[in-house]
Amino acid sequence: MVNAWTLIAVSWASVALLMSMLWEVQRRLGKAAMVDAAWAAGIGAVSVLFAFFAEGDPLRRLLVGAMAGLWGGRLAGHLLVRVLGEREDGRYRTLRHKWGTKANLYLFLFFQVQAFWAVLFSLPMLVASMNPHPVGPWDFAGMLVWAIALSGETLADIQLASFRKRPGTGGAVCQEGLWRYSRHPNYFFEWLHWWAYVLLGWSGPHGCLTLTGPILMILFLFKITGIPPTERQALASRGNAYRKYQRTTSIFVPWPPRR
Repeated sequence: MVNAWTLIAVSWASVALLMSMLWEVQRRLGKAAMVDAAWAAGIGAVSVLFAFFAEGDPLRRLLVGAMAGLWGGRLAGHLLVRVLGEREDGRYRTLRHKWGTKANLYLFLFFQVQAFWAVLFSLPMLVASMNPHPVGPWDFAGMLVWAIALSGETLADIQLASFRKRPGTGGAVCQEGLWRYSRHPNYFFEWLHWWAYVLLGWSGPHGCLTLTGPILMILFLFKITGIPPTERQALASRGNAYRKYQRTTSIFVPWPPRR
């Protein structure tokens, strides 16, 4: 079997090359948001690579590869369709304006940072794939968490896309389905998804490293690339309607709305 550090190095080099190619594509198309789709696809692909070459229980490796691959493929496909079908995401338009003539240089560095994060976020899958113990109850619990998370995230994406396609909803706030109970239900289920690999990998060597997934994800969602820029963009485009939504609806965990 391949050494874990070799796997990590090869994975990082491969994703970095992919990001370099996509940076050139976005430079021509003006679609920097495709980095989000590449990030998800990169994690899925790296996780499949880890599962294939790791030395853990074969059945668990199969589960980890299938779960991470399906999650990454679905999210990447969803994001790519949105990127190609709409004008550039407001977050990236803001960055281009802020960076001015150096925008493409900074975007190249941003794409490379995303390559690093894609490999780092894949470490829980590597640890789970190295778990030598036979599949047991905690693994089935992990599969259940994964199924709930993927279903919730998919449903939230479908509900929001359906709302946006409806005539007369421009500038309105989606408060239907899961969006009635959380301002970011897709983010919540995204975060929940990472706990699946904690359950699959905790009993193996270095199992505590699986916690990097949910810890990093909650940090990113609340402090870096998730909720803050999304909320700022929503306030800029929807104004008082979104301020009212903020006052009545949970920011993250689905919860009955306040009066």
